[in-house]
Amino acid sequence: MANNALRARRQVRKSRALGIALTPKAEKYFERRPYAPGEHGRARRKSDSDYKVRLTEKQRLRAQYDIREKQMHRAYVEAKRQDGQTGENLIALLETRLDALVLRAGFARTMAQARQAVVHRHIMVDGQRVDRPSFRVRPGQMIHVVPRSEKMVPFQVAATGAHQDVLPDTPGYLDVAIDRLQATLTRKPERSEVPVTCEEQLVVEYYARMA
Repeated sequence: MANNALRARRQVRKSRALGIALTPKAEKYFERRPYAPGEHGRARRKSDSDYKVRLTEKQRLRAQYDIREKQMHRAYVEAKRQDGQTGENLIALLETRLDALVLRAGFARTMAQARQAVVHRHIMVDGQRVDRPSFRVRPGQMIHVVPRSEKMVPFQVAATGAHQDVLPDTPGYLDVAIDRLQATLTRKPERSEVPVTCEEQLVVEYYARMA
């Protein structure tokens, strides 16, 4: 419990520093204190450099998926190889991670909870247990909670749709049967549907300049 409380405080502080709400709890704090943390948080900041703007945007995107820099850079490299806009490809790659889709489906309340559900082997993809949060879900594949785990309190709560009250609307690329704790990725996510706050072109420019 102490670790959870500490993590929650850190997420609130990070939310205020980045200017986005990373969890439902952080959103409540952010509404009351929409400025950066620290005694100088209310002070007007100097104009950021181009580098700082791009770095911050990259950090904002990374924080929303709660992934390490190495994972983020790997996704960028893969997105660059694909046809189409690199930024849109990057968002789609991140969004089709298993932990991200577990959250979007409403099986968890936060990205951290979604990742924990995957790591603890409570999630299946097409009938096979998957314990890698970075597992890439393909269109047509079904995500569902392990039958034995459905009886656990967190998943019973999720099955009532309780988490969907604090999460963005279910995106169009997911077909969700929340009462059965099942969700199918029907197609590749389109950027306009993905509920993340990011100017992805700035992220692409950040990595392009670092190459």
